[in-house]
Amino acid sequence: MIVGVGIDVCDIERFGASLARTPGLRDRLFTPAEAGRPLASLAARFAAKEALAKALGAPVGLAWHDAEVVNESSGRPLLEMRGSVLARATELGVVSVHVSLSHDAGIASAVVVLEG
Repeated sequence: MIVGVGIDVCDIERFGASLARTPGLRDRLFTPAEAGRPLASLAARFAAKEALAKALGAPVGLAWHDAEVVNESSGRPLLEMRGSVLARATELGVVSVHVSLSHDAGIASAVVVLEG
């Protein structure tokens, strides 16, 4: 059963300007493992975190570092959840998370599907 679906898009250039203009934003949004990635990858990860929040019903109090996009050795992205994000997913009965990331033509996007 589908518990939630979220989608988000992010203008890569605009996102890069936000990171450049706001000291500490990169560290607030991303875990140390994510933070060193190229800009397009960061924008896609930001979109994934936003899509996950939407799929969870956008509750107040989710912490950015409580969701992390990691990759399998094949390159396939996975969402790891902990803390506030995991608590909300558990509350909703989430047993499986699917994520798809893309970036092309200056836009990064992500779709998240939660199964219960």
